Parts: sequence; C-alpha cells; structure tokens
Amino acid sequence: MNTTNSEIKNHPVVSSERWLSERKALLAREKELMRLHDQVARERRALPWERVDKDYVFDTAEGRRTLAELFDGRRQLLVQHFMLGPGWEQGCPSCSFMADHTDGMNVHLAQRDITLVAISRAPLAEIARFRQRMGWQFRWASSHGSDFNYDFNVSFTPEERARGEVSYNYVTQSFPHEEAPGVSVFYKDDAGEIFHTYSTYGRGVEVMMGAYNMMDLTPEGRGERDVPHKMEWVRHHDRYEVAPAAASSCCAHT
Repeated sequence: MNTTNSEIKNHPVVSSERWLSERKALLAREKELMRLHDQVARERRALPWERVDKDYVFDTAEGRRTLAELFDGRRQLLVQHFMLGPGWEQGCPSCSFMADHTDGMNVHLAQRDITLVAISRAPLAEIARFRQRMGWQFRWASSHGSDFNYDFNVSFTPEERARGEVSYNYVTQSFPHEEAPGVSVFYKDDAGEIFHTYSTYGRGVEVMMGAYNMMDLTPEGRGERDVPHKMEWVRHHDRYEVAPAAASSCCAHT
C-alpha cells in the first residue's frame, strides 16, 4: 500500500530516542521477513523438476540455437519471457523496466554459473531493432515459429483468449493480451539433459525490478495509483520526460 500525500504532510516527527526505538521494532519485523524469504528460497530450490523433452530452437544474433546452446556453457539458465509479439512496434514498457536491470547483473550472474537470456515471440529482426533503440547488450532470442512461449504459458492463441481460458500464473483465467511476462529457470546436467525447475509470473517477475526495492525504502514508496495496472506510470527509458525537481520552499531564500 502506498503512502498518501496526506500521510506525508501529517507524518509524525519524534525525538531521536523514540525514532531509534521504533526503528529497532521495525528491524525485528524486517529480520522475520528476511528469514521467511530465505525459507521460501530453500523450498523453491527443493521443488521437483520436470524434464524438457521437446527440441526448442531459437533465432539468435549468432544463428539458430537450441535451448541447450542458450546455456552458453553454464549449468543454469534464467529466461525473461519478454512481451514483444510479432509486428509490435515496441516491447512492453514493464518488461523493458525489468530488462533495464539486466546488463548490470549479467557479469555477476555468470560468476554463479547462470546465463540470463530474454526470449520473445517476435522475429529476430524486430527484436534487434528494438534492442538497438534501447541500447541493451544482453542476449535476446526469438522463439518465433516454435511452441516455446505457448508451452511456458506466456503467449496465448486468439481462441484461448476468446474463450477466456488462458492458463497464466497457474490458474485458468481471461487475459487481455496475446503475450504475458514471466521468468523461467532451467538446469542442464552433465549428460546434457535439460530440466525446467521454476517459473514465476504476475507480480513474481518483480524479482528483476531492483528499482522497486529502492522505492520501497523511501517515504513515498512506489507512488502508484490504486488501479488494476499499477505500472501505468512506467515508460521506456528513452520516453520519460525530465523528472521535475521538487518545488523550493518559500522560506528557502531569506
């Protein structure tokens, strides 16, 4: 829940002693949350795997590549299911917000035996055009012509959408778009077998949105309106207007 302007204007101001006391009380809650986060992470790693038997092939800047080849010599593969469908002028702004974090992470992920690749259903030429515009360096493959997006429940046929029977985020529901966001994880063993270990959708993709964690530390939080699509404010990073500076107090200059 976001802080309202009224709550900001009327926020309590207390002594240092009381501030420290209340901060320590919140710290105890933060530690509870961190321990719960660690426990859920252990439970996530303990999930059973499913073998990937289908031979998926993708178009990449280096040519046609199998799913196994996308691992780039590592054992673990993270896939951002990036919403960019065939014929789209540009990618989803929210997926682009996620992707803005990727280039800085990749060098560190590689040190932990992880390759991160974005995959979209748009043809490679359309992906390359948008990637160049955004200035991204991360690897981005096209699943155009394959079942990959459909099998991992991030692309939907017109018939599914018309029936309101889209399988997304582990429920059958109606869905307004032909593409949806997600993050999937795969593991390749010494024999070259590939396993699907995890996928997350909906708000689960916030794991890629480090900027949200920073916003959550601030007095105004995320500052989003109480509407179904909370990320309505997000723009492609080359489409934002210059953020205005806060107005100066009338008493700032005397």
